[in-house]
Amino acid sequence: MKILVTGAAGFIGFHLARRLLDRGDHVIGLDNLNPYYDVSLKEARLAQLRVLPGFVFERVDLADSAGVSRVFAEHAPEGVANLAAQAGVRYSLEHPHTYIDSNITGFLNILEGCRHHPVSHLVFASSSSVYGANQKMPFSVHDHVDHPVSLYAASKRANELMAHSYSHLYGIPATGLRFFTVYGPWGRPDMALSIFTHAILTGQTIDVYNFGRMKRDFTYIDDIVEGIVRVLDRPPASAPAPCGVNLEPGRSSSPYRIYNIGNHRPVELGHFIQVLEKALGRTAKKRMLPLQPGDVPESFADVEDLMHDTGFSPSTPIEVGIPRFIDWHLAFYGNGGG
Repeated sequence: MKILVTGAAGFIGFHLARRLLDRGDHVIGLDNLNPYYDVSLKEARLAQLRVLPGFVFERVDLADSAGVSRVFAEHAPEGVANLAAQAGVRYSLEHPHTYIDSNITGFLNILEGCRHHPVSHLVFASSSSVYGANQKMPFSVHDHVDHPVSLYAASKRANELMAHSYSHLYGIPATGLRFFTVYGPWGRPDMALSIFTHAILTGQTIDVYNFGRMKRDFTYIDDIVEGIVRVLDRPPASAPAPCGVNLEPGRSSSPYRIYNIGNHRPVELGHFIQVLEKALGRTAKKRMLPLQPGDVPESFADVEDLMHDTGFSPSTPIEVGIPRFIDWHLAFYGNGGG
């Protein structure tokens, strides 16, 4: 297939593009290389992709409607994996307009591209953050998600609703994936694992929120990519509901689905740090702090629907994933920590 991967210089987009190329697909990588974090890391990821046959790169901002339209017209992708977005819960507290430009306007441009240049499947990144103030565990796609606690979460929920409307109106097969705390080699430097690793290697103090009692469904990058590929290969079909039956959140009569992709084994932050300390052979200096605004104390994925429809659920434990990340981090940045 010929697949458009937006955010191809990003963490998940890079890994997905490489996986698709390895299996023989053609990939149109799109990214704006914005400076939200170190652009040299994005360029290093791109350098890995540029040498692979079947890859072409377009430097385009999702908010540029003419640029996105041109990419669809010139390359005619058969499938789309939209992974480009302005990430970060805390960053959204200080830069709200960035999230509207990238996550709302940008996603609208992708939907319009799929409308005017029909594709077999649009898969797009959502986030576990959409569960917001929900306290029922594990988080299920069959639960309502009407109480986001950050603008980032609200923007990802908006993506789900926008995609559903386009799926209903124009018959676009669309699937949203709610990712749970992704980590691994080539990971973003603004994520906790990278921040902690750099701090421990350089003797700096790490901030440990919720006094280390925060729980996250840490999901290894290879599991995320496997889930995306399996979903991408299985476009949803329309399934009209029986007359008089109200649709619940996890179902639609349109060719549209939502899945969680998480390790479904939440790990306490304190234990996560212990595994990291063991992998590095060093002890962290810790500053214990309360929960930050916009954060949730726990995330825990119910992946039953993903398992039922694709036969796959993530399974890599942090005891395996963290040492793999450390190996990459030391090779890429050296002992200085990045």
